[in-house]
Amino acid sequence: MAASLVFRLHDKGPDVVREVLLERGWEEYDEEEREEEDWNLYWRGSMFRNSEYLNLLPWQRLNHHPKTAGITRKDFLARNLKRMRATLGSPLYDFSPTAFILPNDYTRFLSEYNKQRLTKGATVYWICKPVGLSRGRGIFIFEDIKDLVYDCSVIVQRYISNPLLISGYKFDLRIYVCVKTFYPLTVYIHQEGLVRFATEKYNLSSLQNLYAHLTNTSINKFGPFYTTQKERVGQGCKWTMSKFRHFLHCQDVNQNLLWQRINNIVTLTLLTIAPSVPSYPNCVELFGFDILVDVKFKPWLLEVNNSPALTLDCQADITVKKRLIGDLIDLMNYTMVDSLRVKAFQRQAHRKSYHHANYSSDASLPLLPKFKEAEVRRQRKHNQSSQTLPRLKNIRHFEKKSQRQSKQSSQTHFPPVDFSRMTTKTSTNSALNLMLGPHSGTNVSVVNRHTCPALAPWLRVKRSLRESGVTNCDETETEAEAECPAETDVSSTIHDTPEQSLGFRWKLPDINRGSNRLKEISLEENEALNRHVPPPRVGDFIRTFPFNKATLKASQNELDVKVIIQELHKLTGQLAKSERKRKREEENKDGEEDFDSLLWGPKDPPLISQCLKNNK
Repeated sequence: MAASLVFRLHDKGPDVVREVLLERGWEEYDEEEREEEDWNLYWRGSMFRNSEYLNLLPWQRLNHHPKTAGITRKDFLARNLKRMRATLGSPLYDFSPTAFILPNDYTRFLSEYNKQRLTKGATVYWICKPVGLSRGRGIFIFEDIKDLVYDCSVIVQRYISNPLLISGYKFDLRIYVCVKTFYPLTVYIHQEGLVRFATEKYNLSSLQNLYAHLTNTSINKFGPFYTTQKERVGQGCKWTMSKFRHFLHCQDVNQNLLWQRINNIVTLTLLTIAPSVPSYPNCVELFGFDILVDVKFKPWLLEVNNSPALTLDCQADITVKKRLIGDLIDLMNYTMVDSLRVKAFQRQAHRKSYHHANYSSDASLPLLPKFKEAEVRRQRKHNQSSQTLPRLKNIRHFEKKSQRQSKQSSQTHFPPVDFSRMTTKTSTNSALNLMLGPHSGTNVSVVNRHTCPALAPWLRVKRSLRESGVTNCDETETEAEAECPAETDVSSTIHDTPEQSLGFRWKLPDINRGSNRLKEISLEENEALNRHVPPPRVGDFIRTFPFNKATLKASQNELDVKVIIQELHKLTGQLAKSERKRKREEENKDGEEDFDSLLWGPKDPPLISQCLKNNK
C-alpha cells in the first residue's frame, strides 16, 4: 500500500517548513502512531548527534551535514580564514575584516590597536561579538580600548565604517546557500534573498545606537522607527533581493561582477571545511551567509549561519522563505511516495507477526531478535523457580537462531568486500603563484578529500566524531544547545577514522527508483557516477559550484584547490573585462552623439568617431 512522505520536526520546528510540506501532501511524524525510523526528512535547528548520522537509514535525510561548525561559529570561522590566508595568501582571502579572538589574542589585538592609533588617517572602529551567541546579542562597537569590556570568549573585528547606504540607512545581504553534497562539492545559491536594514540612519557619532549600526531583524523589529515610513526603505526593515537588484540597476552598477565576487566568497569559505566533512549523501545543508557591501561595492563576509531564521515577520519573509523551502525540497529530489520505506516496514511487520506466532505460548519471550545478556542475568537473579532455567535455555536458543538469521540476511545484502581496494590517497602540489603575486612565497598543497562510505543502518561502524561549540543559529535555541563549550577549531578536534580512507564506497539506494538493495560498486563506476553533472537550476536555486568542467573534475575525488582558485580567478577576470568593454562602448556611443564631424579627404567621408571605433 502506498504511503505519503513523512517529515519530522524537532521542537515543533519552523512553521513555514510544516506549511510547505503539508501543502505538498507530506504527513507529519507522530511518535505515538509511527515507528521511530518511519520518516523521510528530519529537520532541526541545532546539529544532530553523531549516532543519528551513523544510524541513518537509506530513505532518511537530515537537514545538516556533520562537522560544519568550522564556518558557522564566529571564532572557528576567523581561525580557519586566517589559516587559509597563511596558506594561499592574503589577497585571496581578503573578504573578511581583521579579527582577533579574545582573550587568547589580546596581545596581538593590543599591538594592532596601537599601530592603528599611531597611523595618520581615518579613525579606526572595532566591533565586539560573543562567539557563542546569535541574533545580534551582546554585540557592541567601540573606538577606545577602555570601552572593551567582556566576560566570555569574544571576537573583535575591525568595523567596516564605510558601508553602502540606501537613503542613509545601513544594510546587509542575507544570501541563502545550499550545499547538497560535500563530496563532490555541490553548491547552490538562491536567487531570492533578503536585504536587512537598520531602522535608524547611520551615524558614527553614536556608536551605542544599535538601531543605526546593526541590521539584525531580531533587534530592529523592536526599534521605535520599525513601522515608520523611512524614505526609500519604506516600512519595516527588509527588502527582497529582487528589489535590491532594481536599486543596483538604477545606480548603473555592474551587477554581474558584484554577484560573482559574492559567489567567490561563498566558495572560498566552503573550501575551508570541505576536505574535513565526511560524506553523507543523505544530508543537505542550508546556510545563511551575511554579506556587507561597502561604498566601493566590495562585498565583505560578516558571518555564516547554519540555521538561518525561517520566521515570517513581514511580507518580504513570506515572499522569500516559502519559495526557498519549496525549492529546497525540490532540490532533495523526492518522489511523492517512498516505496523503499514502505517495503522495509512491511517486511518488519511480517517478521514481527512470524515471531509472535512461534512464541505466543510464552508471553515473557521477546518479539524482536535482540535480547541482552544483562536482561538474562537479571531474570536469573530475581526468579529462582524451577521453571526459569528451561526458559533461559529457550531464550539463548532463540538468540542464536536470530543471530544466524541476521548473519544470513546481511550476507544477502552485502557482497564480499575486496580489501585490496582499501587504500589511502594523499597528494601534494607545487606553489600557487597565480593570484598571490610576486610578493608571496607561500606553498599550496592539494587538499585531500577525507571521505567515509555511506553507512547502512545494520552496518554499525563506531566512529569518533566530536562536535563542539555553539554555531550561528537564527532560530530560538534551548538552554542545553546554548551551553556547548568553546574549544578549538572543529576541523582539528575531530579525527577521521580509518573507515574514511577506504577505497570503496557503499551506494545508498536511489529513493526515486524505489530500490531496496544496497549495491557495492567499483571505483570506476563510482567515478562515472560522480562525473554526473547536477542540474544548473532547481527553482530559484542556481548551481554556482562546480561551474565548468575544470571545477567539476577538480572536486571529484580530492579537492584540487589550486585548479578551483585558478578557475575562480579566470571567471572573475573575464567578467571584469567584459564590464570595461561595455563602458568603452558606451563612451564611444556617447561620443557619436556629441561629435559628428566628418573625416576630411574621402569622397564619402565617414564620421571620425566611427573611424576611431573601427581601429580599436
